[in-house]
Amino acid sequence: MTRTSTITRKTNETDIQLSFHIDGEGKAELETGVPFLTHMLDLFTKHGQFDLTVNAKGDTEVDDHHTAEDIGICLGHALKEALGDKKGIKRYGNAFVPMDEALAQVVVDLSNRPHLEMRAQFPSQKVGTFDTELVHEFLWKLALEARMNLHVIVHYGQNTHHIIEAIFKALARALDEATLVDPRIKGVPSTKGML
Repeated sequence: MTRTSTITRKTNETDIQLSFHIDGEGKAELETGVPFLTHMLDLFTKHGQFDLTVNAKGDTEVDDHHTAEDIGICLGHALKEALGDKKGIKRYGNAFVPMDEALAQVVVDLSNRPHLEMRAQFPSQKVGTFDTELVHEFLWKLALEARMNLHVIVHYGQNTHHIIEAIFKALARALDEATLVDPRIKGVPSTKGML
């Protein structure tokens, strides 16, 4: 079973080609036009042991909003498609990741019930040129398109870069756990008989 997906999205604001492989080796080929998001996606790929290719062009002369949002949309869509019927997956994932003084926790349920609950405060509005409010936009669109229940809790932290890095690493590790195939699970992990 090859759990991969390739998504193309072209609008008046962005042009994105994205390929995602759940059972990868942590390989990333990323051209997002948004350097800080590229850095976070590289960490996400490595810590989730996914393979991810992104080639994105967007109206970054306006700001990074449309590009970050649309990459979240494409990644969520690719994750949902790569999971297929979800038979045998663990479904739930939970990860704590420290990054120096910051501690983030991410909990996911690949439930087909999209929701984002985010409890995080960023001390700075920007990291370099990146608007930190775009972390929420990216995660919300990812959760919506992947149709997953996503909870992000930052327990503490002082450095905005460290906090966001911990979030992306924890997201990767939680998703890695939730997407694992468990041979004990027959069918989908739900009493409803479907996810």
